Amino acid sequence: MRIKTIVIIIIAILLTIVLMQNTGPVTFKFLWATFVLSKLVMLAIMAVIAFVLGVLAGRPNKVQRLSDDFSERGFDGRNPNTLSDEDRDYLN
Repeated sequence: MRIKTIVIIIIAILLTIVLMQNTGPVTFKFLWATFVLSKLVMLAIMAVIAFVLGVLAGRPNKVQRLSDDFSERGFDGRNPNTLSDEDRDYLN
């Protein structure tokens, strides 16, 4: 098993333990409404919201494609030796 898989399993077990130990009713006020929910339900909702936000925050940005008319200055794809003299001096 990979370390990542083991960590995910441990977090899932700990989350399950916390959820099962908190099953009593709780009163929540949101704006003008009052809700009586189980702690289990509220913690599960918060866990799902936190997971979704974590996935959205952690995903990579979309790759932006260059237009077809883009060309790098002085780049010749057929000639692999396109370094300037200044670049050659720096590398040596």
